[in-house]
Amino acid sequence: MHITARKEQFNVAYVGALAAQAGINSAKMAVDNDSVDILFAGKDFPGIFRDPQVNFQLKCTHQDFRVGENIRYPLDRKNYDDLRATNLSNPRYLAVLEVPELCDEWAHHLDDGMLLKSKCYWVSLKGLPKVDQGTVTVSVPLTQRLTSASLLEILTLASERRDA
Repeated sequence: MHITARKEQFNVAYVGALAAQAGINSAKMAVDNDSVDILFAGKDFPGIFRDPQVNFQLKCTHQDFRVGENIRYPLDRKNYDDLRATNLSNPRYLAVLEVPELCDEWAHHLDDGMLLKSKCYWVSLKGLPKVDQGTVTVSVPLTQRLTSASLLEILTLASERRDA
């Protein structure tokens, strides 16, 4: 399998594991034509919307794009425009998963389980300005780690119709 496909599969599995731990349903999009790779759906949240949904564009990299307290990730303008839109029913986010360069280092099998050697971060691009260049470098704060808990927080905000 090509390395790009391996990264995509690992990324989906990684965020799927977060969703499973949090008790959130996830669905991979059959076709990514709207910069949405995966949808997360909550159930019985206390906000305005009982069953909130959020969409994520997933990116996976072994390159070190860290600058200060951010990942400075180069994003195609099409993805940027799709993610910055303000007229969406489901909030959209970008998630960047950092993995080691060698695939053999992504996961370690231990006697008492498996250790995934990666970290994922998220950001909302909603409302960012229009740009003309083909690639846009976006800042993903290292403080915004995508975890089971943060995924629940993002869905809670969506249920309250507030932005994360």
